Amino acid sequence: MPAKLSVNLNAVALLRNRRDLPWPSVTHLGRIALAAGAHGLTVHPRPDERHTRRADLPLLRALIDDEFPEAEFNIEGFPDAAFLDLVEASQPDQVTLVPDDPAQPTSDHGWDFEAQSAVLAPAVRRLKKGGFRVSLFANPDAAGLAAAKATGADRIELYTGPYGGCHDDPARAAQELRLLAAAAEAARALGLGVNAGHDLTVANLPALAKAVPFLAEVSIGHGLTADALEFGMAGTVARFLKACGW
Repeated sequence: MPAKLSVNLNAVALLRNRRDLPWPSVTHLGRIALAAGAHGLTVHPRPDERHTRRADLPLLRALIDDEFPEAEFNIEGFPDAAFLDLVEASQPDQVTLVPDDPAQPTSDHGWDFEAQSAVLAPAVRRLKKGGFRVSLFANPDAAGLAAAKATGADRIELYTGPYGGCHDDPARAAQELRLLAAAAEAARALGLGVNAGHDLTVANLPALAKAVPFLAEVSIGHGLTADALEFGMAGTVARFLKACGW
């Protein structure tokens, strides 16, 4: 089965937050994406609320519950106490833990699983006790994945930023793709599911899907939102679904 598509709404929220106005509506754009066939929605509610706001989360949860019950809600964030409380109040289907400093403009690296196991293991235990699927943001490196598995997490999400960043360098893109495929194989061998995200596009998704045919999910925000300015949200979701292999 091809990788499922989760639409990250942070870029939509960032555009809305430029004005003290309710548009573009994060919930409305999420509805269009799901109606067009997206398998889920992703948000990353950072502490300063520069992207998705806490107030968006119950609206998105209700949207999925009321109109798209087969879709999934994925919340990303750093596992401090405030985030874990927010997750438990919001009841997502999946929680993706990322090692972001609050000052970072976007996620730009995966966890050092061995060095940060003391942070991850109790957070994963708490989330698993709450019934959530847990995914950990990971660099495309097989080293340390055993430590990721030891936390009790269900999946990793491969950080594909370096792959997306070499869009104008085919040789480097091929090298990054090999690293992603090797890390994905190592994760699968450990019994971890594999997601992927960051700077994925219609152009680079097919090669990733071919290199990692067992990819469970891709979470895409910036490139998808940029394309939506040209093709509309529904048309863009259709294009990304096709690029995933649907």
